[in-house]
Amino acid sequence: MWWSFVRSPLTAFVHDLIMIAAAWGCAFWLRFNLGSIPDESVLIALRTLPLLLVIHGAAFFMLGLYRGVWRFASVPDLLRIGQAVILGVLVSTAVLFMATRMEGIPRSVFPLFAILLIGFLGVPRLIYRLAKDHNFRPQTGEQVLIVGAGRAGEMLVRDLFRHVNRRYLPVAFVDDDRAKLGKEIHGVRVVGTSNNIVDVVNRFSIDVILIALPSADAAGVRRIIEECERSGVPFRITPRLDDLLSGKTSVSELREVSIEDLLGRAQVTLDWGAISQGLKDKSVLVTGGGGSIGSELCRQISHLGPSSLIVADRSEFNLYSIEMELRARFPALPLHVRLVDVTDTSAVEKLFSDHKPNVVFHAAAYKHVPMLQSQVREAVFNNVIGTQRVALAADRHAVESFVLISTDKAVNPTNVMGTTKRIGEIFSQNFNRHSRTDFITVRFGNVLGSAGSVVPLFKKQIAEGGPVTVTHRDVTRYFMTIPEASQLIMQAAVNGRGGEIFVLDMGEPIKISYLAEQMIRLSGKKPGDDVEISYVGLRPGEKLYEELVHDQEPLAPTPHERILLARFREVDWNYLDKRMRDMEMACDRFDEATLCDILADLVPESSPSSALQPTTADVIPLHASSRTRNAF
Repeated sequence: MWWSFVRSPLTAFVHDLIMIAAAWGCAFWLRFNLGSIPDESVLIALRTLPLLLVIHGAAFFMLGLYRGVWRFASVPDLLRIGQAVILGVLVSTAVLFMATRMEGIPRSVFPLFAILLIGFLGVPRLIYRLAKDHNFRPQTGEQVLIVGAGRAGEMLVRDLFRHVNRRYLPVAFVDDDRAKLGKEIHGVRVVGTSNNIVDVVNRFSIDVILIALPSADAAGVRRIIEECERSGVPFRITPRLDDLLSGKTSVSELREVSIEDLLGRAQVTLDWGAISQGLKDKSVLVTGGGGSIGSELCRQISHLGPSSLIVADRSEFNLYSIEMELRARFPALPLHVRLVDVTDTSAVEKLFSDHKPNVVFHAAAYKHVPMLQSQVREAVFNNVIGTQRVALAADRHAVESFVLISTDKAVNPTNVMGTTKRIGEIFSQNFNRHSRTDFITVRFGNVLGSAGSVVPLFKKQIAEGGPVTVTHRDVTRYFMTIPEASQLIMQAAVNGRGGEIFVLDMGEPIKISYLAEQMIRLSGKKPGDDVEISYVGLRPGEKLYEELVHDQEPLAPTPHERILLARFREVDWNYLDKRMRDMEMACDRFDEATLCDILADLVPESSPSSALQPTTADVIPLHASSRTRNAF
């Protein structure tokens, strides 16, 4: 109780009133050269003191001196003190001048009083904070090296000194800004750059490394992680910048380094105003809404205030999972979940008729390359015929825009899945010219952690003790995070005017062997020693590397630096419509041989029906094939 009274705003206010009286008396004393003050001046000082106490006390309250906590007093608190003192002095001078014409009050008393009062109010607060910081600063604990002497590093070391359990003792910084070398932050010196991590660890007997670089790019983080691994001591990292900005976490909430830290890129800058304007108060349908990309699209869209969100998926469990999440996080959102197979014409028609969506994100697709390689009919029926049926329903019901989620495997496809996605692109682009709906395609590579992707597989294999299976030592893939992909999809959707293929900038491709090694290391094990990596060879339909554009799709920039526009390739509409009907009839007959012929006809640069060698398919020039007239 006594301690609560000492720390109360009332105690601080009483202290400040005493300081007002002390500063007023000392101002008169200084005015008379620290000698005896004449009795007449003493009487004037005593008579005017109550007025000063009232005016300055009111100024202190008005400017919020008692909203701050002495324990965390800082420059903003000093500025508030200065403003309050100056305001009080100006008002009290004006009042005394109007009341007494300042008779008997030396003019020099007021500037002296202002200077003294700022000091009398500020110094005790500073002393209190220094004393508390000294008491809270740990004297023992794990020796900590902090990588990054920027704002995040400063916040981290301050929080560590204040932390109740005092587990960590910051002893040194490293930072690549050489201007900071030798400088100190809260008494902790910057002793080198990130290239010196190993030497610093040995010199200071470091127990743990904390990485405070929330806005660093993946290449920089990878280099620093490699240095930390060489040092042989444990390391942790602060949250990513997007999590800090969203308020989900704080800089002191340290965590294990994740694969997203190593493979992610700089924070995506989006035109949220345009995205919100494009989706706010709109009825939005997401097909495949229970999948990895579809569910994240639902989360992102829910933040933007749609008039309703319709989530369609053929998986009962996936649909249930996203419904429970969205209802818990967005209780006011008008949400409709529907079990719908996109190949079911009646169900699709009923979905559009009942909910009348304004915008459709078509994320429903089969995507497992090796599995679909031997199940051509299922791949075509879902990825091509299903896309066509949803697109036709969107046209019949005057949907404003239809966004097809595509893949880099649709470029020079060497597998059935990529070929079917390419035909979905062809149909959407060309149907745009025959519809009031704007048909937009967004193409990108792999997303980290999506269902059936390599990251969950590697995690499972590592947990089981290995081996981790990699198809080929040199195989590479593009990666981005699920939230990043979903946000760029929405950005492309609002930028599109119909008929475009937007290609997301995926950065540099990553070797899958590197991904496997890093995931093993992040699990606390050593590749080759604790967990083996087994190279099993490329599976049917797989490439060594993926591409984002075809040779005949030169890229053009868009207003967003991370979104590029691929050139449109036109197909004769009557011929395309006939081939789509041929595919549907072949699906009904389960005639996979005919389906393979049609796929090769519509996408001549592909080889979907054969088990391919580990190279990309050659592109057939437009003039080199008798089918080319109809293929583009």
